[in-house]
Amino acid sequence: MDIRRARRSDAAAVAAFTEETWAHGDYAADVFEGWVESDGADRRTLVAADEADEAVGVVQGVLLSEHEAWVQGLRVAPDARGSGTGSALLEAALDWAAERGAAVARCMVFSWNVQGLGGTRAVGFEPTCEFRWIHPEPDAGATPVGDVRDDPDAAWAFWSRSAARDRLAGLALDDDEPWALAELTRERLHEAAREDRLLVCHEAGVGTRGVALRARTDGLADGERAEYAVAAWRDGAACRDVLAAVARDAAAQDAEEARVLIPETARAVSDVATARVDVGDEPDFVLTCDLSART
Repeated sequence: MDIRRARRSDAAAVAAFTEETWAHGDYAADVFEGWVESDGADRRTLVAADEADEAVGVVQGVLLSEHEAWVQGLRVAPDARGSGTGSALLEAALDWAAERGAAVARCMVFSWNVQGLGGTRAVGFEPTCEFRWIHPEPDAGATPVGDVRDDPDAAWAFWSRSAARDRLAGLALDDDEPWALAELTRERLHEAAREDRLLVCHEAGVGTRGVALRARTDGLADGERAEYAVAAWRDGAACRDVLAAVARDAAAQDAEEARVLIPETARAVSDVATARVDVGDEPDFVLTCDLSART
């Protein structure tokens, strides 16, 4: 088995062995060629190739910042599973990230993917946090109590002492890379404010009650989806205000749907349920690998 850089000519093999990864389909075949075309200094798509040089596994590493890497899309052909192929791909992606200066690498694994969780733990990833998606309906008429500001310093002050930050280990959905989580820094909040993506719920006499950060809007076949990197709030009433601000903002983006990342806690999820906003069925897990020993 050889671990090498992916080629566009590997697309057919990747499509074939990912066709039945999950009953509800797999995005890997759809994005593979785009991954290969975008490979460069900050990202690398790797495949495991058999003796005939046919791809039997795939993974991608991405640099999210000078010190953070993200590993995604690990897939192994059914016939190659149990042979160490997945571990070899992960090790190669981690080595690539470490060589480019990353201090940590993270990945996301669906909570129900027991095999994936075991495989990532086996190569040195450790559990970091859990999150869940929620889905407020875009609503131009949603009205939060108080006003909604774009004050990044107020947002940072609230975020830095929030329970959400603690439970998410300081992470939020990355602004550029779909499905990746990166550190939510003061600089990111200032950039979001400049780009009119920051929502800070404020009430006179109370102060900041919650924050949300729009990461992007993604085109879908039936419209646009607004994605929010994170939402955090003080209490149940503040949750309703933050989600009202998100619903109004999503409508202003002409989005037909929205999803928001929140920490997987009983309080956060039940606050959302009390606000009568749809909650995703399953949490997702983020794991982190320390790369310092590889340099």
